[in-house]
Amino acid sequence: MGVLNVTPDSFSDGGKFVRPDDAVERGARMAEEGAAIIDVGGESTRPGAQPVDLDEELSRVIPVIARLRSRTQAILSVDTSKPDVMTAAASAGAAMINDVRALREPGALEAAATSGCAVCLMHMLGEPRTMQAAPSYQDVVAEVRQFLEQRVGACVAAGIPTRRLVLDPGFGFGKTLAHNLELLRHLRELAVDGLPILAGLSRKSMVGTITGRPADERLHGSVALAVIAALNGARILRVHDVAATVDALKMVSAVQNPSA
Repeated sequence: MGVLNVTPDSFSDGGKFVRPDDAVERGARMAEEGAAIIDVGGESTRPGAQPVDLDEELSRVIPVIARLRSRTQAILSVDTSKPDVMTAAASAGAAMINDVRALREPGALEAAATSGCAVCLMHMLGEPRTMQAAPSYQDVVAEVRQFLEQRVGACVAAGIPTRRLVLDPGFGFGKTLAHNLELLRHLRELAVDGLPILAGLSRKSMVGTITGRPADERLHGSVALAVIAALNGARILRVHDVAATVDALKMVSAVQNPSA
């Protein structure tokens, strides 16, 4: 899954793809580099991020999704928590909803169910503005799994079959470095009902904390985490650097599937 932020304030690439033409070219290039999914987001969810109103988010993401639909065969995903954006994105050609709030906003479950889209349910402790203010758990793996189990149940009750669901432990969303590492070590344990796991580790602050590098110099650390996540059971990797990650995963696949 290639990250396409059409925002001025995302932590890593904010402002680079605000113009629709630039965003569409970036999305098409990521597809050429091997991304099976392009995740288009119009509202930053970095720590401390401020909310974006509905009209602004729609104006950022819908034209990009509509134009990418005619440019690539990649699956298009919309990174949003707003029901109206989910509905409009599905109409424009998105086939997946990636929601950091796991469809907890009023009307989100209904919008996702009606859309027919696949849905990624992510765990987040608190809200983006406050989530990194001393997050605390008794058992981070057990608590994240319990949350994901509850959200899967809510989706099924709302008419969203499990075959349309993907789970994301939410690395960096209300977690310390120790929490993130513990979740990565136990990633397979989070696969509620055997559902696929998405891991979003690319350029995250945990890479910076360990390596001491700024966001635009975290390629090697991010690729290493992507490989570890794949070896630990992740089925989808959400990344900024598609080509490098694809090459690394080809090597993982060659080792894991020698007859392929």
